[in-house]
Amino acid sequence: MNRTIGSKWIKTEVLQTNPYIANHIPETAIFTEQHLKDMLQKYGMVFVKPVHGGGGNGVIRVSKEGEKYSFTKMSHTYSFSNYKSMYRSLAKNKLRRTYLIQQGITLARMKGRPIDYRVKFVKKETEWKITAMLGRHARKGLVITNVCKGGTLLKCREALRRSLPHIDARVKQQEMRKLTRTCTVLLEERFPGIGELGFDYGLDHSGKIWILEVNTRPQ
Repeated sequence: MNRTIGSKWIKTEVLQTNPYIANHIPETAIFTEQHLKDMLQKYGMVFVKPVHGGGGNGVIRVSKEGEKYSFTKMSHTYSFSNYKSMYRSLAKNKLRRTYLIQQGITLARMKGRPIDYRVKFVKKETEWKITAMLGRHARKGLVITNVCKGGTLLKCREALRRSLPHIDARVKQQEMRKLTRTCTVLLEERFPGIGELGFDYGLDHSGKIWILEVNTRPQ
């Protein structure tokens, strides 16, 4: 049996207790009008996503440029001249459930489209093993990379080399493996019974690894 933990917020809170892991987690807050305004002021771009859910469903990118605001839902971008009008429209467009806000990370790209990485970690009897490390290349016009939304899978090292040719792809893979194992020790201690994890990692243009999400029921 594999225990599943649906709340992205609870998993984030647990992972943030470890300073090494916390350095790789984008700033995250529960969605409120004021939190969104503050984080846009600080970062210029954020993602809002349902606390429960997967497959990229309900994920929206929100941006601030000068005094103008916009948000992108799937392939549609909506622009506004002020925060209030943007927020009213956003509130109508998001799903009717609890959301969180995540610091926007500008991911490295291939052909102008973002790419991130899925590492699947499975417990077989008493030992955890990495069963997959793959790059996920977003479909043209989308800001999310999920395969169920048209994203394309690539070998991890190929994706790293093509999107960040100035970094050592082998070293980055090793870093992902270390993060995966360190996170799993913490999560298993807090949530006994988990047996399958899907780590979603993003790399920015400097090559820093960010933990975008951890799934206990990876697709």
